[in-house]
Amino acid sequence: MSLKEQLAEYRAGWFKRVPAERQAVMERHINELRNTLAKTALKSGDRAPPIVLTNAKGALVDVKSLLSRGPVIVTFYRGGWCPYCNLELRAFQNILPEIKAAGASLVAISPEKPDDTLTTAEKNALDFEVLSDAGQKVGRAFGLVYTFNDELKSAYREFGLDIPGKNGAEEWALPISATYVIGQDGRIIYAYTDADYRDRAEPAEVLKVLKGATVSA
Repeated sequence: MSLKEQLAEYRAGWFKRVPAERQAVMERHINELRNTLAKTALKSGDRAPPIVLTNAKGALVDVKSLLSRGPVIVTFYRGGWCPYCNLELRAFQNILPEIKAAGASLVAISPEKPDDTLTTAEKNALDFEVLSDAGQKVGRAFGLVYTFNDELKSAYREFGLDIPGKNGAEEWALPISATYVIGQDGRIIYAYTDADYRDRAEPAEVLKVLKGATVSA
């Protein structure tokens, strides 16, 4: 089953479980993001900003060093509490051998604290770098971070989610889910930045882009 199919299956169950008024809040929020922040996200052809973050084991990872060996897939996810994110991370894990065979690397970034990124990596048996963007400096550099309004805060509280607590920060803010392929020259050669957190890049499609970039190089 493709990632898109898995996401659609989970989403169908979500519509059955979640009250209509809360669904409406999320839909309004997504539409607002499409009209605002989605337009600020970095796109194909843009130069990627530096990414130097702590991994799940507390070590500092500089993506520039990974780029010296080949292209890098960078996927931003909301947190280990997000079921859509976990489906995405496991789907990328499934094609990790093919990513490595193409001479590339994969990193996943969330605003969660390092301890929580470790939990996410262990829970999903991930063998790639899971990085903590505490404070969301990198997410903002990519133009991905949005701040919650009061209505959205209330909806997340009803879901039982304390976003500031999850991220170890005072702000209610998250990145939109986004996946990039960064070439060795530091430029973005692929960008998937749908404002709908329930939609993600299909890893098989990302792999095709990656293989094309490797052949071109």
